[in-house]
Amino acid sequence: QLQLVESGGGLVHPGGSLNLSCVVSGIAFATYGIGWYRQAPGKEREGVGCVGDGPHSTYYSNGLEDRFTISRDNAKNTVYLQMNSLKPEDTAIYYCAAVEKRGFLSAYWDFRMTYWGKGTRVNVSS
Repeated sequence: QLQLVESGGGLVHPGGSLNLSCVVSGIAFATYGIGWYRQAPGKEREGVGCVGDGPHSTYYSNGLEDRFTISRDNAKNTVYLQMNSLKPEDTAIYYCAAVEKRGFLSAYWDFRMTYWGKGTRVNVSS
């Protein structure tokens, strides 16, 4: 059974860090691109970034690469989202999503990912 399970969210003070995980099961993980998205209260879902084969196929939205880093461990079927220097505006539910690697970048930008997790909540507040 296909599953994407996010974890690692929680309450953090401004300036703090969190490392989110997305564990994927039920698909051939190495053949899929993985994207991270977030949805803040009262706002539309937006892309955070995505990863294909590795660090040279990692892309970020809206300048987030200054503070966020996406990595994947194919041996563990896991993708990570390391978030540093968190700001209150980073408060959101964070989702991971999967799509086959062929054309994954356009699928990421167009929100046409095939599989979605249920999200993990991040709250940045003092």
